[in-house]
Amino acid sequence: MTTALTRAARLNAATSPSGTLLHHRTLTPADTGIVHLGLGNFHRAHQAVYTGAALAHEEGPWGILGVAGRSTEVADALRAQDLRYTVAEVSPDGTRCIIPAVHTGVLVAAREPEQVQRALAAPGTRVLSLTVTENGYTYSPRTGGLDLDHPGVRADLRGNRAAPQTTLGRIVRALQERATTHGAPVTVVSCDNLVGNGDHTRRLVEEFISHLPAGEREEVDAWLTAGNVAFPNTMVDRIVPATTDAERTAVAEALGLRDEVPVPAEPFTMWVLEDRFAASRPAWEAAGALFTDDVQPYELLKVRLLNGTHSLIAYLGALAGRDTIPESTAQPFVTDAARAVLWDEYLPSLTVPDEVDLDAYVTQLFTRWSNSALGHRTRQVGSDGSVKLRQRIPGPALLHLRAGRMPHHLALTVAAYLSCLAPAAGFDPGEHAAAMIDPARERLAHLRVRTGGGPSFAAAVLDDGLFGDELPQHPEFASRVGEFFDLIHARGPLAAAAEAACKP
Repeated sequence: MTTALTRAARLNAATSPSGTLLHHRTLTPADTGIVHLGLGNFHRAHQAVYTGAALAHEEGPWGILGVAGRSTEVADALRAQDLRYTVAEVSPDGTRCIIPAVHTGVLVAAREPEQVQRALAAPGTRVLSLTVTENGYTYSPRTGGLDLDHPGVRADLRGNRAAPQTTLGRIVRALQERATTHGAPVTVVSCDNLVGNGDHTRRLVEEFISHLPAGEREEVDAWLTAGNVAFPNTMVDRIVPATTDAERTAVAEALGLRDEVPVPAEPFTMWVLEDRFAASRPAWEAAGALFTDDVQPYELLKVRLLNGTHSLIAYLGALAGRDTIPESTAQPFVTDAARAVLWDEYLPSLTVPDEVDLDAYVTQLFTRWSNSALGHRTRQVGSDGSVKLRQRIPGPALLHLRAGRMPHHLALTVAAYLSCLAPAAGFDPGEHAAAMIDPARERLAHLRVRTGGGPSFAAAVLDDGLFGDELPQHPEFASRVGEFFDLIHARGPLAAAAEAACKP
């Protein structure tokens, strides 16, 4: 532990520097209007910051009760710091520290399940928001529907209404309680990187309800159908890495205070929401959020141009031994591949919103990816690819394939992902690839063992439904993925990228 950390006083309500606070209102538990599921870094650097800025503009009962799933580390640290923490906006020009000061409490669902459910069902809760990652929705990547084989889903469907285990279980059980007691409306705001995240959440909630016993189903179904719950689609954008001791030290040196749970983030932030709420909401637009009738163009812009390209940068970089995204983009072959997949393969698959200057947006993306002060890690961006890539690859790939074009760089993305997660015997993808977390890692490894070379492995992966039901109808795509997979193994990622670049 550094000297700056050991000597600094602890950040709390009394020591928070006035100039770092986003607002100067005193919030109590009675001011809770939002319950947020997912107490991770992204929520604390994104929705919490927008809410703090909204409170500076307009009063309201918009304190946030933050709920962690299982981990107690952040919740306990926040309690010890009077719910204060620092967002360190990091760029090559320096670090700006802000303190949102919007949380009115923190809970851990696994430790305090009944308190969580009471908060979700409370009439004063007008917004139920969530950042639980794609995996937190417990849906089947193959079908897009509720994963009825998930042990938590099965337990929640038959279990104790006061202590659900899954995000969907918590939401539905809270809606049941609201429907049968006070009936106060609520808006469920998904802030995860799922295309049509609000619609997707509503479908899963309705499917969960459909599997409840008839008596329970009827009590909430009519109330939901009557418009008492809204599920607006949203698009969220901010690069928020994991916290390390480097950020703790930087905050201690900047503020002279010890913060155990600071959040590093890039200066850029964006939030686009459908203006479709069942109850009142904070004045997030005063903080820069954009409200629109159609989120999808912004969603696809972000999920494909930013996230899809980001994935290719992460997998190629990890295979080349690079720890961070800036280190990856510093390699010309990675940047060239990223530009090619963005301009030639992702961009034709979407409509750019009128308000977006495309050239400026793309320039900004590469500036963000090159933020060496932030140091977003390839292993973090590359994790959970089995869920993320299903959102990013199939639509654009099918567009090109149906037009008789081979999307070489989309195929390269899949091949690099498979090389990181399920390499052939004797091939070492490197420590950064090995550190990627993915629920499909074991399944991919099994498919790899029972198939032959790259093309047969790629065909087995597509046939397994990992990338939807339609791509297997284009065996030429599987063949191309397999060829890149074999090339990566034989000659490395640079050679595979060069091969993709020379094909029309």
